[in-house]
Amino acid sequence: MSEKVDITILDSTEESFDERLSELLAWDEVSDKSVQETVTGILADVKSRGDDAVMAYTEKFDRVSVTSASQLELDRDSLQGALESLEQSVKEALIIAADRIRSYHEKQVQESWQYKDDQGTVLGQKVTPMDRVGIYVPGGKAAYPSSVLMNAIPAKVAGVAEVIMVVPTPGGQVNQMVLAAAALSGVDRVFTIGGAQAVAALAYGTDTVPAVDKIVGPGNIYVATAKREVFGTVGIDMIAGPSEILVLCDGKTNPDWIAMDLFSQAEHDEDAQSILVSPDEQFIEAVKESIERLLPTMERAEIIRKSIVNRAALIKTPDMKSAVAISNRIAPEHLELSVDEPEKLLPEIRHAGAIFMGRYTAEALGDYCAGPNHVLPTSGTARFSSPLGVYDFQKRSSIINFSDVGASEMGKIASILARGEGLTAHALSAEYRVKQDG
Repeated sequence: MSEKVDITILDSTEESFDERLSELLAWDEVSDKSVQETVTGILADVKSRGDDAVMAYTEKFDRVSVTSASQLELDRDSLQGALESLEQSVKEALIIAADRIRSYHEKQVQESWQYKDDQGTVLGQKVTPMDRVGIYVPGGKAAYPSSVLMNAIPAKVAGVAEVIMVVPTPGGQVNQMVLAAAALSGVDRVFTIGGAQAVAALAYGTDTVPAVDKIVGPGNIYVATAKREVFGTVGIDMIAGPSEILVLCDGKTNPDWIAMDLFSQAEHDEDAQSILVSPDEQFIEAVKESIERLLPTMERAEIIRKSIVNRAALIKTPDMKSAVAISNRIAPEHLELSVDEPEKLLPEIRHAGAIFMGRYTAEALGDYCAGPNHVLPTSGTARFSSPLGVYDFQKRSSIINFSDVGASEMGKIASILARGEGLTAHALSAEYRVKQDG
């Protein structure tokens, strides 16, 4: 049974197209004043009172009461036990996904390097993993073992010595798949805390929770706001907006497949954005019909409906070249090239978090088991940002080792430039190393 869905249909040749597209893409991720005030208060309290504040907020928000903060930590046996308790098919699926994610990210590892110039000076780069990283994992109804794999495995591949995971357990509810994923990923310590208080504990450290160098992982508006506030004290991965998918299709893919691909993002939440761009008007109508027919069959139909009505669009273009131009303007988190020869379009794609090539490559595969990371730039930030990876957990230090000849020759250059900037001490520091004639 079909039901009418008021989905936006745009034509890129219409005069009002640019304005309407801009309105559709607009997203304000700034926290409102009450959220900001709440988060600021929690951060200050945890920074001041440490474990006592963490325990108080855990009791208030998660309804979990403990007499010691150490009771909020799960031991390694709990993680391994969770893995062993899973049905065999679920356990095998997690293992396969973890292995594929690990194999992909091992190819991202950066190595230190050095070279010697013709004056005998050694220059190079030293690559060093971070000492300790914190991973935030949503808990309760929103439990994502895939997020554990995608965040923890690259950190471990990078060589991070200690990975700390925090996950809220509202009402004491522990998700076994999340703990199993932690065991498979090599997570070192797990604390059952969440919200802004967990971010604060990771950023500032308490007697029980160690301070980390970087915090990664998704969360609600309070978590996102807290991550923004502690940036500078620690590093963060990104402030992610709603999930997005953009499908470029030549009109030859099964319209039911495309409709379901659009649903796969829309079911995340009402603010998720799903867009189809195609030069085939009849195909666009066919996808609209598929959306209306399939929507009533979905478990999260109401969430999908709101997302589709408020933020989705089916866009008609004169040709695929125009479709690619629109994609580059949007810079989507997920981009599907649902065409016969996606390799021919790939050189023209400049901005996308992840590119899914061909009709059989559903974005959902990338969420779980393809191998590449599913933590991707959103809200157009793919113009300047990249997927989470091993490189996010490694630091680079420059290596400079001048020979006496090199120091003398480059000292003359540095002297000229430093005096040009009026920095005499800089100039003299370099000049002291300059060899005098004779």
